[in-house]
Order: sequence, then C-alpha cells, then structure tokens
Amino acid sequence: MTQELYQEAIKFADEKHREQKVPGTNSNYIVHISNVAMEVLMAYNFDKNFDINFAIQVAILHDTLEDTSAEFEEIKIKFGASVAKAVLALTKDETIQQKRDRMVDSLNRINKLEKEVGLVKIADRITNLQCPPNYWDKDKIKNYCIEAKLISTMLKGKNTYLHNRLDSKILAYEARIEAL
Repeated sequence: MTQELYQEAIKFADEKHREQKVPGTNSNYIVHISNVAMEVLMAYNFDKNFDINFAIQVAILHDTLEDTSAEFEEIKIKFGASVAKAVLALTKDETIQQKRDRMVDSLNRINKLEKEVGLVKIADRITNLQCPPNYWDKDKIKNYCIEAKLISTMLKGKNTYLHNRLDSKILAYEARIEAL
C-alpha cells in the first residue's frame, strides 16, 4: 500500500513541479522531493512509531502549495483532509512580513498536527542543508543555518533518528560557514 500511495503522490508532485529546478542546480525538483521521502523512509527503518503512509504522502507533497499552482482543495480531494492540512502547515504564510516570523508561524502550525508533519519538516531541512547555491551570500547562508537550529529546537521529540541527522547536518553546515 505504501508503494501505491508513494506512486500516486510522486506523479502528482512531478506534474506540479514540472518546470521547477533544485535551487542552484539543473536538477529537476523531483530530486529534492524524492530525497525528503527517502529521509522519511530511512527514519521508519529506525523507528516504526509513526504512520508511514501518511508521512510519505506529506513528504512528497510538502512543497506543492508553496511552490506550485496546486490548491488546498485539490490536495484535499485527491489525498484527503489530513494530508492537505499537513501540507498547508508546511507552507509558509507569505502575508507575514518577517521571514523568521513566517517560519515560527509554520512551525507552530506544524506542532498542532500529527508528529509526522514535524518529521517531514525535519527531513526537508536535512535535505536542504547541502552546499548552498553559489548565488547565496554569507548572511543568507548564516540565516539559513539559524533557521535550521530553530527547526531543531521547535520540533524536538518528533523523531530521534531525524533529529540527530538534522543536528549533524547543522554542524557540517556551520563548518562550511566558517570556511567561507
């Protein structure tokens, strides 16, 4: 069943993200989405204390509202209300002026939902803590790391495996910053 849910979600996400690239690369955005889903699957290997079917759909769809023409109702009809609410919580509210406040708002909404939603956010940030795009300046890179620490703090207790991975990625990212 997980495979069918994965396939249905990945087809939808691929269609919605068709023209999008991973920032700073020529890679199709579906690579990022697959990496987030892989992090969730690996976490499940270490701790089966979460709903993998729900988590995998949320992982694959996590950026569809924020980055594509997908709409909440469309996701709700196709994947159910719980998945749609999770994707909405993972979507930053662009009406909030300050970037940090947008993240705090999203993390607060995530914390009101199932732990799987938080674990997807952690997996997303793990995946994003690669080499930053070459067009980012040092301040943007530092702020991204500060944001990762905020995610680590506010989503503590969602999944030990992913939390430890995030913290180690933050340390490696900080080392990159020091080398700049």
